[in-house]
Amino acid sequence: MDPILALAAEWWWIAPAGASAGALGWAGLRRGRPSQRRLELDAAQLDLRRAQQGVTHARAQLKVARAELMRAQAEKATPRATAGAVPEARRRLQIAERQARAAVAELKARRAGVQAARAMMPASRKEVDRMPLARLMAEHDALLARWMDYETDAAKAIGFPMMLDARWPPMDLFLREHQQASWLRPASRDVRMAPADYSAYREAVRRATHAFDAAERAARQGTPRELPEPDDRSPDWAEVAQDLLDNAQRAITRSTEMWNRMRRDRPSRGDRPE
Repeated sequence: MDPILALAAEWWWIAPAGASAGALGWAGLRRGRPSQRRLELDAAQLDLRRAQQGVTHARAQLKVARAELMRAQAEKATPRATAGAVPEARRRLQIAERQARAAVAELKARRAGVQAARAMMPASRKEVDRMPLARLMAEHDALLARWMDYETDAAKAIGFPMMLDARWPPMDLFLREHQQASWLRPASRDVRMAPADYSAYREAVRRATHAFDAAERAARQGTPRELPEPDDRSPDWAEVAQDLLDNAQRAITRSTEMWNRMRRDRPSRGDRPE
C-alpha cells in the first residue's frame, strides 16, 4: 500500500477529533465568559442549595428528637427508665426546634439573596466595575480604608485608642476575620473564581465588616477621651500629635510591607501540588 494512504488510513480520526476538541473548547470559552457576570448569582444559588439541604437535615433531626421524647415518655413507667430521661429528651427537642426555625429563616434569606443577585447582575461584560468580584473587592478595600483611618487620623487615635489595640476583644475578633478575608482575596478582580470560592470570600468580608462595625459601636459607647480645645492646648500637645503621626506613618509602612509579603508568599490559586 502507498505509505501516504497507509498513514491516512491509520490516523484518519485525528482531524475529526481535533475539530471536535476545538469546537468544545470554543463552546466552553463562550460559556465561561459570562460566568464573571453571573458569579454573584451562581454563588447565591449555591448558597440556596446548601440552605435547602440544611432545612432537610434540621427537619430530620427534629423528627428524631420527637421520636426520642415519645420513647422516653413511654419508658417512664418501665424498669428501663432512667432518671432525667424525659427532661433531657425535651431539652433536645427544644434545641432541634430552634435549629429547624433557624434553618427555615436561613432558607428565606438565601432565596432573597438569589433575587437580589439576579437584579444586580450586570447587563454587559463591558461594565467592569459592576462585576460581582470587582464590587466585592471594592467593599473589602473600603473596609481596609476605614480601619487605616484610625491609624492615620490623630483625632480618632486619641478619642478611640482601643481601635488601635489588638488585645481589645472586639478588635482581636476583627483582625482575625480580616486576616481570613485577606487570605481568601484573589490577586486581582480579573481572576476567574468558582462560585464556592467567591461565596467563601464574600462571607469572610461580611464577617469582617460586621466585626468592625461592632468594634466601632463598642468604642463609641465607651468613654472616649475628649480632645482639648485649641485655646487649652498643653505645651507638649504638638509633640503628642507629632508622635501620633509618626506612629501612624510607621503603622502604614508596616501594614504595607506585611500586606506585600503576605501576597508574595501566598501560593497562587492556579498552582497544584505535584
